[in-house]
Amino acid sequence: MSTVYDFTVKDRQGNDVSLSEYQGKVLLIVNTATGCGFTPHYEPLEAMYKELKDKGFEILDFPCNQFANQAPGSDDEIHEFCTLKFGTEFPQFRKIDVNGETADPLYVYLASEKPFEGFGKGIKNVALNKFSDMNNKKYGDKAYIRWNFTKFLIDREGKVIARFEPTVDMAKVREEVIAAL
Repeated sequence: MSTVYDFTVKDRQGNDVSLSEYQGKVLLIVNTATGCGFTPHYEPLEAMYKELKDKGFEILDFPCNQFANQAPGSDDEIHEFCTLKFGTEFPQFRKIDVNGETADPLYVYLASEKPFEGFGKGIKNVALNKFSDMNNKKYGDKAYIRWNFTKFLIDREGKVIARFEPTVDMAKVREEVIAAL
């Protein structure tokens, strides 16, 4: 059976990084964008990172431009935006695709381990569902991720234990991270 440790990704400079480097840590893997309505999630993510990194917690940030072109910049421009606006210090990797034929294998794995189960109830969630359906129609059965700031929680053994859609309250995400630690 696979774990996230079996995958290699690219850092912002294009160097290979084996996720086995994070073995034994609790991970939160997030696809992000700088021009999204959920971009303010960077603030509670960074606060959580600062508070919990010494307890064996890491956030792995993968920018993605597949959702309404909300991450159009270069890897360096995205990193500069995140560090200047939100003070992010957690690792940020090369911009990737999370859906379609060019989807990063890590995200294909994550989504197969914890498939999409909905955005929840409420008018905002219904609207996001409709918008994501239109956006992701072009990916067909390879629409693994529905929107920016989808988060996957990984335990210390490298297994995917939870998926949080961007509509999940960040306090709930933090609570689950603490439980995993």
